[in-house]
This record gives sequence, structure tokens and C-alpha cells, in this order.
Amino acid sequence: MEESVSLISATFESTADGILVVDSKGNVLRSNQQFADMFGQYDILYKSKIFTWSEDVEYCYQADKIIKGGTGYGDYNTSIPDEKIMPDYSMYNCDSAYGFLTRGCPNKCSWCVVPEKEGNIKAYSDIDDFIGDFKSAILMDNNVLSSEHGIKQIEKIIKLKIKIDFNQGLDARLIDNSTARLLSKVKWLKPIRLACDTESSIEPIRKAVELLRWNNCTPERYFIYVLVRDIADALSRVKFLKGLSLDPFAQAFRDFNNTEPTQEQKDFCRWVNHKAVFKSVQFNEYKKKGENFT
Repeated sequence: MEESVSLISATFESTADGILVVDSKGNVLRSNQQFADMFGQYDILYKSKIFTWSEDVEYCYQADKIIKGGTGYGDYNTSIPDEKIMPDYSMYNCDSAYGFLTRGCPNKCSWCVVPEKEGNIKAYSDIDDFIGDFKSAILMDNNVLSSEHGIKQIEKIIKLKIKIDFNQGLDARLIDNSTARLLSKVKWLKPIRLACDTESSIEPIRKAVELLRWNNCTPERYFIYVLVRDIADALSRVKFLKGLSLDPFAQAFRDFNNTEPTQEQKDFCRWVNHKAVFKSVQFNEYKKKGENFT
């Protein structure tokens, strides 16, 4: 047996091919030197994840030092060196540039870690820092409209005719007529995204959408994040959004300890986000028929 293991090990290392051995769950069991040589040896590798429920998949990292951080690990302090360099888009199959114009947020929503992790809103970069040769950008700012720098960057983006998507959403409370006129000049890559996370969001959403439409803002659609805790409260907000021909996207609440959402919360989100079902049946009917609709 020992001789067989030694033979397999020698063959494993002597082959000209790079070999990575994983188990059925994708966990790395072993790799040979040829595999390591294909990807090089790094001095430091930074590893992060956003959500606490995301699996920590172990790939074959060839690095002298590995530093883990980010909200997915419950770590709000560890950060990578803040170097303003152009992303190496050749590493990824990107159709658009990615980046932040601002970081932080002045709001202190109880379910959000951004203020604790990043602090108040502040200028972070210029669109030229990361746009490269792309004609469109996915912007991940948490509250760009609360920043004077952010507004100036939107004005610059309009002049450059860059298509954009603020994929974390815009703060409806900050959209007055002047801001709506500005946003109507933007070339939208995808929907305008807003959030209706509490009952107090209803009137700001109504006003913002009215002003945007009045100023002929024509995105693909209006996409509205909906935080789901109490079902009756969430259902009331979803009915309001549907009545304005807005597109709700329901997200079940998870606390910072990663408490599993209730089955009813999951069912509600599945109903809202399955558009063919959402447009044809009421939630009570969906609950009665259950999996027959999925």
C-alpha cells in the first residue's frame, strides 16, 4: 500500500500537466507544482466575501500570506491597500467598467453595515479612474445623491455619454425636481433602482417617480428593492409599487448573525420575484397552492 501511494505521488508531481484535486463540494484536496506554476506564486492574497451565508470555497491559493476580510467574515475593519489604479479588466469577462465614485452613507439604517464599515459619505474616485475603454459602467455607490462630488460626477458622466447603472440604488428622498432633471439626461444601462424598505419610503418613492417621469426620464424600467420582515407590511408596499407600474424585488431580512429567514418570508420573496406568477395570482392564492406555482 505504501509503495502504491508513493508511486501515485511521484506520478502526480512528475506529470507535465497541472492537476487540481477537489472533492464533491469543490473543496481543494491537493494540487501539484505544475498547477501552482500555471498561476504563479503571490506575496499576499486578499480574500473577501460580502454575505455571511456565502460559502467559503477553498481554491488552491498559491500565496505566502492570505488575508481574509469583509462583511461576510464579520470583519468591518480589515481592508486592502487603498490604491487608485485602473482595474485589470483583462482578468474578467466584463462588458462594463466597475467602480465607486463615493464611499459610505450618511444614513444609519438598522439593517445596513455601510456606515459602520465605511463611515459617512465621502468622495472616492473620478469616473476616469476606472472607466478604461468601456462606454458603460456599473457604479456601486451606496448613496451617490447625498454627495456633492457624486452629483458632479454624474454631470461629467452625462457629458461623456457613458451608460451607467447605480446597482445599489438611489435614495428617493433626495430626488427633487432639479435632481430628476439631471437624471433624465443620463444614459441608463439598466433600470433606475430605488428602495422601498419601510412604510416611510412610500411617499418619497411616489414623489421621486412622479418627478422622474415628468422630466421624461426613460430607463428600461424602475426596479425597487423591498426588504421583507413583516409580511403584511411588505405586502402593503408591494401593492403600492405594483399600482405605480414599478418592478419590486423582494429580499428577505437577515440579521448580522445570519438568522435564516422564515418560510413565509421565503415564499413571499419567491412570489414577488417570479414575475409570471406575481402578475397572475394574489399572495394568498399563491400560499394555498404552494409549489404548484414554482
